[in-house]
Amino acid sequence: MGKGSVLVVGGGIAGVQAALDLAASGFFVYLVEKKPAIGGTMSQLDKTFPTNDCSMCILSPKLVELSRNQNVKLLTLSEVVSCKGQPGDFTVKIRRYPRYIDEEKCMACGECAKKCPKKVPHQFDQGLSYRKAIYLMYPQAVPLKYAIDPENCIRLKKPGRCGFCAEVCPSGAINFEQKIEDLEINVGVILLATGFETFDSHKLYLLGYGNLPQVMTSLEFERILSASGPTGGQLVRLYDSKSIRKIAWLQCVGSRDINRAKTPYCSSICCMYALKQAVIAKEHAHGPLETVIFYMDMRTMGKGFEAYLERAKEEGVRLVRSRIHSIYPSEDKIILRYLDGDKFKEEDFDLVVLSVGVKPNSSLPNLAEITSSSLDEFGFLKTESLESKPGVFAFGTAIGPKDIPETVTEAMAAAAKAEEFLAPARNTETRKKAYLPERFVFPEEPRIGVFVCHCGFNIAGVVKVKEVASFAANLPDVYYAGDHTFTCAENTINKIIQIIKEKNLNRIVVAACTPRTHEPIFQDTLKTAGLNPNLFEMANIRDQDSWVHPDDPERATEKAKELVLMAVNRVRLKKPVSAGSIKVRRKALVVGGGLAGLQAALSLADQGFETHIVDKQEELGGFARKIYRPLKGKFLPELALELAEKAQKHPLIKVHLQTKVKDTSGSVGDFKTQLSNGENIEHGVVILATGARPHLPKEPHSFGYGVSPKVKLNLELDELIQKNPEKIKKIKEIVFIQCVGSRTPENPYCSRVCCTRTMEQILALKDINPKLKIYVLYRDIRTYGFKELLYLKARKKGALFIRYEPESLPEIKLKDNILVKIYDYTVKKEIELKPDLLILAVGIEPNKESRELAKLYKCALTQEGFMLEAHQKLRPVDFATEGIFMAGLCHYPKPAEESMTQGLAAAARAANILSCDELPLEAQVAESDPRKCSACGQCEKICPYQAVKLEETKLFGLVSRVNRSLCKGCGNCVSSCRSGAIKLKNVDEEILISSVEGVCGRLWY
Repeated sequence: MGKGSVLVVGGGIAGVQAALDLAASGFFVYLVEKKPAIGGTMSQLDKTFPTNDCSMCILSPKLVELSRNQNVKLLTLSEVVSCKGQPGDFTVKIRRYPRYIDEEKCMACGECAKKCPKKVPHQFDQGLSYRKAIYLMYPQAVPLKYAIDPENCIRLKKPGRCGFCAEVCPSGAINFEQKIEDLEINVGVILLATGFETFDSHKLYLLGYGNLPQVMTSLEFERILSASGPTGGQLVRLYDSKSIRKIAWLQCVGSRDINRAKTPYCSSICCMYALKQAVIAKEHAHGPLETVIFYMDMRTMGKGFEAYLERAKEEGVRLVRSRIHSIYPSEDKIILRYLDGDKFKEEDFDLVVLSVGVKPNSSLPNLAEITSSSLDEFGFLKTESLESKPGVFAFGTAIGPKDIPETVTEAMAAAAKAEEFLAPARNTETRKKAYLPERFVFPEEPRIGVFVCHCGFNIAGVVKVKEVASFAANLPDVYYAGDHTFTCAENTINKIIQIIKEKNLNRIVVAACTPRTHEPIFQDTLKTAGLNPNLFEMANIRDQDSWVHPDDPERATEKAKELVLMAVNRVRLKKPVSAGSIKVRRKALVVGGGLAGLQAALSLADQGFETHIVDKQEELGGFARKIYRPLKGKFLPELALELAEKAQKHPLIKVHLQTKVKDTSGSVGDFKTQLSNGENIEHGVVILATGARPHLPKEPHSFGYGVSPKVKLNLELDELIQKNPEKIKKIKEIVFIQCVGSRTPENPYCSRVCCTRTMEQILALKDINPKLKIYVLYRDIRTYGFKELLYLKARKKGALFIRYEPESLPEIKLKDNILVKIYDYTVKKEIELKPDLLILAVGIEPNKESRELAKLYKCALTQEGFMLEAHQKLRPVDFATEGIFMAGLCHYPKPAEESMTQGLAAAARAANILSCDELPLEAQVAESDPRKCSACGQCEKICPYQAVKLEETKLFGLVSRVNRSLCKGCGNCVSSCRSGAIKLKNVDEEILISSVEGVCGRLWY
């Protein structure tokens, strides 16, 4: 049995997610980060695409959760210096550099920084602002402790001089005597999540970076947009403070560049973050703002990305398909010279943003040597199924460029691999979190605390936060009211606990963003302070106020006061509610036996959890059995067969073929599912991996499919390549048409796989018949990441690419032969092609089965019919319904390797639940008074969770009963009850009326 602990190297979102999942599933985690705080690049971002969520608003709760997790040891200012041992039992030496601050004593008051005389460029702001030699990395830093920069501290460089920080520190936290410390830890598995660095734009001197002040990188522009950045979110130029009226984004700077940047791969994120910045910049501008993006291919291939592209166009973002010829200054502006079609044009801009690409972290060569791992040709860690060597896993941007959802998914998948490896040691080194005994506050008079959040620029940029806090301070029963820059930051969380104790508060209101993401954090804060977590209310003054009234600060401020008054009125009448718990059934149900479902089931079974696979087909493997695509040294049918055999032979997996889910009931930890074969399964979690289907072209855009045998789908070409290569040797010309059934009004999304598959097929065709002429008719080539190398190879092999627009689709005429007419935008004329075969690169559509299962399991779908995750960035495989997860094509189109990774990720999330003995029940649930019940049955009919049933009792006869384990507190039964027999705890009539009174500006006491 290996050690029950894991080392995670890197404190960005990848490392944080992996650490949280491992800790939740029974393993102790050491998280090593070389900087003074965790958060990585995501902490530097203003917003995230495609939802435009505030980056820190969604990241901060995770950072705080990790810092407060008793099974995570956070080691900042640290690095790995040696590693020895074997998988399951590594001895790792970690070097901790001095912070010169006693973390136990530091209160992050900032007095030290105010007194420090030394200013240096702030790297967190990309050098656009200055910080002191003693500093916080960023306002919401975790841990929220100051650090001294030894390279710039006067006192450390010249003992006896300065030291003002120590003189003014009220808690005596400054310690100039701290030394480097080496410590050894023993772990079973090592996870590498080092993150990435951005391309150094100084190398492309013709773009003017470093010489022209009007030119900056995309990450620098993120800091300009950020409320905590050098301009406080104001869209002005730093060097002259002038408002910006026109911005250009130049794409592929340090990506897709063989000659100058030596980075042939696509960085995957640049197109989307440029679109996001162009949209968000308009919100920050004081007056009209013109935004223009110069690009080669617009690569919006992720979930919701194509819709974001269309939104950007609607909001006035101009897209110019061109590479910049030259750039030069003119007075205080920048002139861009570029080729538009066959003519050169010139435009002036106030600011030029270089969309820089992703390069490997500079720490990787040393880390690879220490862990005996390998690097690829570009310097990223080389892995096979996320494993760089036995017992060492790498993921996220440590292994290649990718966006946040894919990074988070890989983090979860790596956690699953580690859990498989160390399954026998689960819970051998962990400890449970201890809370203070809950205070019995019900007889006490209400003593309310109100905490109003600036949320950086999100709220304080519109709402007068201090005025709202002053208003709250004068409300009855409010004994504390204050405003805080970021209420979810670690220091504020600790301050809330301290204030609760000092002021003897027994009810809390937080006026901030959405309870959907932050309520659990604050409820846990109350528990830590010894209060019942249900004595809490949130006033959403961001989503419901500052974002609704961005141009009316007066009205927004008054509305914020009303929302706070409503919350105070509600919380005053709230009572403590006990949650209770439910025993977890440690079994899993996986619906769908394709690659994603098989991977999920095998991972859970290898972790020791009994798993059932339900599939409607006669055999396991799903659609992969029909796709002749190479992956991991095998073709997909071979890989699918191998996984299917493993599943069928695994002692903890039971397979139900030619079977469907007929009915289901229960909730997280305790589901009951009835199958169409008559079997009933009791299980704790569900993973839906029902796949998708290929688009079958129909008129008017079928391009002759079904009419001529010479028009084939890309899937049919796979079969031809495999089974009849002799026929391909006789063919002289093939034409591919991309985006058939994708990016159309019927299917307005990109199917993500089609461009890459076309490149793979081109290379396979050229191997068989090198003289074959191949033409690809496309809108945008979307070979993201390292898949760009396939595109380069296809062009080198002689494939020709001709772009078309949706308003001028290729015209197909069928007689004895095929005639393809297309307008070529490069030569500005229509051309004709006469291929022997016409191949349609068809997209992917959701299965009807997904809709049926979504209804059964009460899960949401997107407008297109794919399954809707709880949060697109940070919960990519979770449903909003607890205990139910998704994986593979039912989530969104993706290649097989990403489906399998998502299967592992779903297994990791499921293991968080299955590793628990019991789970807490919902506290805010309905309860029925049998004395008032008339047994009309309306509550039973309307309950979406089947939580309310009519039952016969000895004392009251037939009455309604609420199953607490199923009830989600939606309140449908309460609103439908004709006799007032059912009530929702802490949401009764008196509380609702008090809230309505608050809307009218009235007090309730």
